[in-house]
Amino acid sequence: MVRSPAFRVVWPAVASAAACLVFAGARLAANAWDPKALAELGTRYTLLEPNGTEGYDGQFTYMMALDLEPTAVGPHLDRPAYRYQRILLPVVARWLSFGDEPAIPWALLGVSVVSAAVGTAAVARWMLDRGLWEGYALGFGLWVGVVASAGLFLHEALAYGLVAVGWLACRRGRPLWGAAALGLALFAKETTLPFWAAGFFVRGPDGHADRRLRLGLAASGVAFVLFQIWLLAAYGEVGLGSGGAMGTPFELVPLMGFVRIGSVSPEALALYALVFGPTIVLPALWAAVSGGVRLVGDRTQAEAWALLLNAGLILVVPFSTAREPLGLVRLATGLVLAVLLFAATHGRRRVLNYSLFWSAMLALLVRQ
Repeated sequence: MVRSPAFRVVWPAVASAAACLVFAGARLAANAWDPKALAELGTRYTLLEPNGTEGYDGQFTYMMALDLEPTAVGPHLDRPAYRYQRILLPVVARWLSFGDEPAIPWALLGVSVVSAAVGTAAVARWMLDRGLWEGYALGFGLWVGVVASAGLFLHEALAYGLVAVGWLACRRGRPLWGAAALGLALFAKETTLPFWAAGFFVRGPDGHADRRLRLGLAASGVAFVLFQIWLLAAYGEVGLGSGGAMGTPFELVPLMGFVRIGSVSPEALALYALVFGPTIVLPALWAAVSGGVRLVGDRTQAEAWALLLNAGLILVVPFSTAREPLGLVRLATGLVLAVLLFAATHGRRRVLNYSLFWSAMLALLVRQ
């Protein structure tokens, strides 16, 4: 049976959306179908109780969507500049819900589910353009960091969905659309910076760099810098950095963020090595070597730059992120996408086959 190109792009997207909805639906069912429960609200920041419950990161997205006024929402953010720089998802949700408070959490969920589906469709199209099976896109669409973000009001589905769409647009001769998507991704989550930087090396279908793409990326970069300056004026610090209130800095020594886990608990480090060694650490090491080797032969290879830069983020991951499983897999979303784009570009079918095993990481969400 010959499947139409449209179907081959759509079915991985539907599978990703279904996984997001199953996760969110299970959490909703366990919380009397209250959509605000997806935000993991804590009273310390939502009700400003000094000794209240912590909650989780999605609460900051929700609070910004409720009120975007910087002075008003600032006290409800653990690190205001760091949280407020991820402004795109709250803005889009508030716009789609017309500012109606009961509709805002549903809008946050809907934007993330659609973003995961669209991003997966873009990766599927990337695979088909290179004569590969579209199902490899599930390495991204069923990645735990993408699925979790939809059901927890986090930013990964939107941010990396935009990256996938933008990267595809750049390579298919639509530089302005590509630059716009990659630029917007910066305002969804700053960890997409490696893709934005690598975008300057993207070549169009004719094999040449496009001046319009570089100008578009430069413009979005200037806008992002100006936004950081505004954050400095509004909150006394720029947003770029690591972690929330308990965040530690990025490490200077590769993998030291993981090593520090062992100094606290050798048993925890052993468990981390068992779970995240083969799924994140080893892929990051492979990515660093493979990207570096490719760049030795061609310093303008965009997918290799994206791979190397995203691998670098994992290798210098802060201890505060490394020790939190969900935070680690969220950060690794960029690495997952970069691996898929690079492997497809260079015909690494074995890598693509292995990438399907990443979906097993969804087991981490069983207790969420």
